Amino acid sequence: MLWDVFCRVIDNFGDIGVCWRLCADLGARGHTARLWVDDASALAWMAPEAATGAPGVEVHPWHEAELSAVPLTPGDVVIEAFGCEIPAAFLARMRRPCPPAWVNLEYLSAEDYVERSHGLSSPVFSGPGAGLHKRFFYPGFTPATGGLLREPGLMARQADFLARRRLPWLHGLGVPAAASDRLVSVFCYGGAPLAEWLDALQAEALAHDAVQDAVQAVSVTRVLLTPGHATQLAQAWVAQGRHRGAPHFQLHLLPALPQAEFDPLLWSCHLNIVRGEDSAVRALWAGRPHLWHIYPQDDGVHADKLGAFMDRWMADWPAALRAQVEAAWRHFNRLGPGQAPGAPAGAGPAGDAPSLPDWRDEDGAWACASRAARARLLAQPDLVTQLTHFVAGSG
Repeated sequence: MLWDVFCRVIDNFGDIGVCWRLCADLGARGHTARLWVDDASALAWMAPEAATGAPGVEVHPWHEAELSAVPLTPGDVVIEAFGCEIPAAFLARMRRPCPPAWVNLEYLSAEDYVERSHGLSSPVFSGPGAGLHKRFFYPGFTPATGGLLREPGLMARQADFLARRRLPWLHGLGVPAAASDRLVSVFCYGGAPLAEWLDALQAEALAHDAVQDAVQAVSVTRVLLTPGHATQLAQAWVAQGRHRGAPHFQLHLLPALPQAEFDPLLWSCHLNIVRGEDSAVRALWAGRPHLWHIYPQDDGVHADKLGAFMDRWMADWPAALRAQVEAAWRHFNRLGPGQAPGAPAGAGPAGDAPSLPDWRDEDGAWACASRAARARLLAQPDLVTQLTHFVAGSG
C-alpha cells in the first residue's frame, strides 16, 4: 500500500522521530510511505539514509501538498500525525469515489481515555474534506489500544548486539568501557535536575571505590551524555566545581546518534534516562532500568500522564521497588515532595536525588522487573501490524 504521512515539527524531535520510525517500518515491510514534513532538517542526523533514499520511504516538503496546481494522487492511507491538520488542497483530492483510509495517529498515553477513544470515527461535514471521515488510532500499553512501534526481529538484534558487538561499538564512540563498567545514558530536557543526579551517581561511585579497592576489582561508572540539554547541564555541573575527579566516575560526550544507533546506546547501558515519546518506547524495549523525563506542559497534565504510565508499567512490581522507582521518576520530573504537579520545568531546586534500587546488577530486582514488564508488551501485536489491520477494516 501507499501511505501518506503528514508531520509538523512543533519543537524538539519527538513528532518527526515517531513519524520517521513509522515510515521506515512500513517501508521495511514492503509498503511505500511518503513523509510530508514542514521541517526535515533533523533527519540529517536522525536518519541520514533519508537523503539517499531509505527503502520504501520518500520525504516531501509539506508545501508541495498545499499546492492545488501540483498533480498529486493521495495514497491508500493518509496518516494525520498528532492532529497536524492535512492541507486543504490534499484533503480535496481525497474526495473521490473510493477515498483513502484517513487516520489521526495520536500521542502515546497510558491514561484510561485511550482505550475508550481508540478506533472512534469522526465524520467531516464541511470544508474541503466534507463527506470524508477519519478514525483515531491511539498507541498504548494494553490490548485495547494500538500498541507500540516495534520492528520485526528487534529482540534478536538486541541479543546479537550484546553477545558480539557491545564493547567494540562503545569503543567506536570513544567510550573506553570494560565489561565490568557500569554505564548510564542521559537524554533529557533542559529542566531536568541533572546536577543532583550527577551528585548522587558520583557519590555512589565513590562509595564503590572503597569496595573495589578492598577486593582489587575495577569498575568505572560512565555517564554517556547526548548532545543538547544533557551535555549542557553536565558541563554546567562541572563548571560549578562539583565533579570531584573520582577515577571511577567519568563523563563522556556523545555525538548525535541516528535512530539506528540509539537502540545500541540503550542496550549498552545499565541505566537509561530518556525523554519524550519515541525514546521512552525504545527504553521499554531495551528492558533496562530507566527514568522517563516526560515532556513538561504548562497546564501540568504531564503529571497525570506520568502517573498513569507508572501504574501500567509497574503494576506487578514489588511494593518497595515500585515506591523507590516512582520517587526517582517524580524527582527527575520535578514532581517530588514540596513541588506541585505541573510546576514549570526548572522552577526552583529539585533537592537531593532519592536513592535508587540497585541498577548495576543485571539480575537485580529493578532489571528483572523491567524485563518482565517488557515481556507483557511483547505479547501484544506491534503498532504497524495493528495499523495495517486497522486501515484494512476502516471502510
